[in-house]
Amino acid sequence: MDIQSASTEQLQQWADTLNAEYDAIKAKKLNLDLTRGKPSAEQLSLSDALDGILKGSYQSEDGTDVRNYGGLDGIPAARKLGADMLGAPASNVIAGGNSSLTLMHQAVTIAYLFGLTGADSAWKNAEKVSFICPVPGYDRHFSVCEHLGIHMIPAPMTADGPDMDAVEALIAEDTSIRGMWCVPRFSNPTGVVYSDDTVERIAALGKKAHADFRVFWDNAYAVHQLDDAAPALANIWDAAEKAGTQDSILQFASTSKITFAGAGVAFLAASDANLTGIRKALGFVTIGPDKVNQLRHARFFAEPESLAQHMKKHAEIIKPRFESVLTRLEAAFGDNDLGRWESAQGGYFISFDTRPGLAKEVVRLAAEAGVKLTPAGATFPYGNDPEDSNIRIAPTVPTVPQVDEAMEVFVTCVPCQRSPGLESISTSALRATRLWHAMHISLNSVPSFLRLRPTQLYSSSTYSHSCLNFRATTYAS
Repeated sequence: MDIQSASTEQLQQWADTLNAEYDAIKAKKLNLDLTRGKPSAEQLSLSDALDGILKGSYQSEDGTDVRNYGGLDGIPAARKLGADMLGAPASNVIAGGNSSLTLMHQAVTIAYLFGLTGADSAWKNAEKVSFICPVPGYDRHFSVCEHLGIHMIPAPMTADGPDMDAVEALIAEDTSIRGMWCVPRFSNPTGVVYSDDTVERIAALGKKAHADFRVFWDNAYAVHQLDDAAPALANIWDAAEKAGTQDSILQFASTSKITFAGAGVAFLAASDANLTGIRKALGFVTIGPDKVNQLRHARFFAEPESLAQHMKKHAEIIKPRFESVLTRLEAAFGDNDLGRWESAQGGYFISFDTRPGLAKEVVRLAAEAGVKLTPAGATFPYGNDPEDSNIRIAPTVPTVPQVDEAMEVFVTCVPCQRSPGLESISTSALRATRLWHAMHISLNSVPSFLRLRPTQLYSSSTYSHSCLNFRATTYAS
């Protein structure tokens, strides 16, 4: 599709073809869901042996009867499992219930209301509390902030993780910043793995930021690589220890996408000082977690290589779904700029950018054709993607044939724009794309507040598709 040189007649022909394809898809009355990053039934079945694994033996290795009250930190074997996932000492790990999101919400709430290191450190004492939110990012992180009235400041993601120049500049100029969200390995939704330099710079933020600043290191996909070639993640615990900033890092993980999503074990790793404040607050909330479930997991992953072997089985199930998405995207958009994406080597998502201003319309068209997608804007604070371009694709739940069907719908909807009140697909978007190519505007001739700068490099080790993502921004000359 050479939009740049196409005639008006060719554009109209393409529009008519797309319109016919779209109507044919709608006639299939599909009902497919790519909204959330959930394990498929096939993945969940990998852990069915959890049921009955205790065989009536309810005593943990330290002699604790796990059926009873107590043990706020969790049983030792579960804490060790979390320590291995997070790369932190087991003595600094709390094993909780099934949800790491719950632990994150509790940690933010404790820091806000009571302070992690005493009443004077409570964020509520500040006139304003802000969080840095790398974008595109995880919508549930943003919901935690919104629920507690914490102001969110977007920071762009790059191929190496958050734009650390931007992050450090924000911290230097805004004293209200008390936290930063991070999904460091196979970031949600871009799939980026933070570089070693990024990890070191994040660990060093504790020296630059307010004394009560905390990094919320949500390592949800720590062991979720799709192949052995996936890049490793530098150890944030070691980096913070080297920088002397251990108190500035809170780490989280869970087995929710490893065993049963609704019956996993969540983990929190933190310094001794932070754990003192967290334990004090949690003592008013619970008498202890579900230790029976923790013991089930400890026995399920009793052997040193059992977790790695288990995750390879997950990868065998997930990888064909990712390949289906990426193959369809490459075939449809590899030779044009109607969309750009990242080819993740792990995690649960693929991030796709339409041309500016089209994401909501693509999601709407897909929904009308029977494919539910995550709402456009969900990957940005307050649901506001300023470019209306990012769409998160979550292909893990449907079967591979269903992903194929869903992507057929998706790649048809991306170039389709139904203008309000019109019956057929308009050629205006295609013409606009051609016009975009024809425009050559000198940067120096444009006011600074309208200038464009490259903020993200999209690249793929599997596919050759790559381009610069230009975002409108205000910056000094």
